Amino acid sequence: MLATLATAVVVGHSVQHRPITLVHVAGTGPRILVVGCIHGNEPAGIAIVRALERAHPKADLWLVPVLNPDGLAAGTRQNAHGVDLNRNFASLWQHFGQPGSTYYSGPRPFSEPETRAARDLIRRIKPRYTIWYHQHMDVVWAYGRSTAAGRHYARLAGMRLLHRSWLAGSATNWQNHLPNGGASLTVELPAGSLDRDGIRRQVRAVLGLALAAP
Repeated sequence: MLATLATAVVVGHSVQHRPITLVHVAGTGPRILVVGCIHGNEPAGIAIVRALERAHPKADLWLVPVLNPDGLAAGTRQNAHGVDLNRNFASLWQHFGQPGSTYYSGPRPFSEPETRAARDLIRRIKPRYTIWYHQHMDVVWAYGRSTAAGRHYARLAGMRLLHRSWLAGSATNWQNHLPNGGASLTVELPAGSLDRDGIRRQVRAVLGLALAAP
């Protein structure tokens, strides 16, 4: 059982055995999971997660700074097996590409240790909301049961809402089809790193989801 945490704990390991860490910032409000980096060449969300670690929220925050530490170290979208982790989740999974190609899905759903770590964590903590940070579209992508939360997040962050069906094998596709799986959003940050004001807007949007929850 995962207890309330003051420091990072390891919830899995990458292909190259780098730790995947989790920080719990306890609160009395709804449970929110935030993943800062799933594609190694899209790291801007890490700074938002680090800022949330210092927050004093109503929300019950569960924070994964980096799900793909091998990709981050190599500066690649894919993990060390050449898999796009955001095509490796089970919902509507389909085989696509070859190792190292941009959207390679892997040989089967949840073939990768990183996606299995995310799957097991999500099944264990059952977040009300999940935010997955990506780049470089500068939109909040929401669909189906996540639409209301996505619209609220976009308004608080000053971003445009993209209302479009989920991609096959994506984390948001899988989560939004789980029974009692809550609402899962893809937040596509702009290119480059965020300045202080940009980080502040994203933190406000994350914490604002707790205030909007019934």
